[in-house]
Amino acid sequence: MTDAPARAAADGASSRFAAVLSFPARRADVPPGIDPDEFRLAMLEDTYEVVAGLELVTSALVLDPPDQPDAEAVTWPGTPIVREPTLAGAFAALHALGAGAAVLVAPDAPDLPPLLIGKLFRAVGSAPSAACQADGATGPDGLVALAARLPLPQWLAAALRDVDLDTPDALARLRAAAPRPGLVPQGPGWHRLRTAGDLRLLDPGLEGWENTRALLEGHPLSS
Repeated sequence: MTDAPARAAADGASSRFAAVLSFPARRADVPPGIDPDEFRLAMLEDTYEVVAGLELVTSALVLDPPDQPDAEAVTWPGTPIVREPTLAGAFAALHALGAGAAVLVAPDAPDLPPLLIGKLFRAVGSAPSAACQADGATGPDGLVALAARLPLPQWLAAALRDVDLDTPDALARLRAAAPRPGLVPQGPGWHRLRTAGDLRLLDPGLEGWENTRALLEGHPLSS
């Protein structure tokens, strides 16, 4: 398997990073008969494969707690591992690794289209940050991904000490912290798999999410 950082460096992409968060304390609701840890790791691996397949981008993994050998095992050889409990800390650590722009991605979006991450990178070409909102059952519910130019501006670093991708009104809070709302543009939204009911959002005809698909084999995706 190709060494991800080496490939990115060869392509001149060391300044753009996409990192998947692994926060196992935030467990998803899973269908009966499926082990929650296996489900978490299947989604994490599929989401990581999305970012690892991006051209001209270095993939990374963010861990909280810091010791997660099972999560590290899903990554490609040489993948940068960041051990930080907050989004602000993760962005700072990625900047220290050479990132000029980075996207942090929730671990429960195994079928996330790579194009949406690309749109976030394009957005931070003209804004300090950009967000992909999570589509919940009753409206926006947190974020699927957050992009930023690095280093973070002071207002964004301060806001991210108390806001993460699971904060239901994350986008509104980040815009309220910004000098003006337009500094956090919104890209197209997507879904996350946080409840068994969210499985209906998966499209069996969509390529990718092989590990999650295999684990769910025999379980209906809609109720």
